[in-house]
Amino acid sequence: MLHSSMLLAAVQQTPGADGPGWILRTVIIVGVLGAVFLAWLLLRGYGNQD
Repeated sequence: MLHSSMLLAAVQQTPGADGPGWILRTVIIVGVLGAVFLAWLLLRGYGNQD
């Protein structure tokens, strides 16, 4: 049987414990990609006006 101190040490050693977390990282990446896609959609119609 594992002791709780061993489990706590194992959790602290995982790379996911550092930084903002994978959820926040995913939200930031999706937000940036969404902003780029929205800018592309809005700006693509302006190129055809002569």
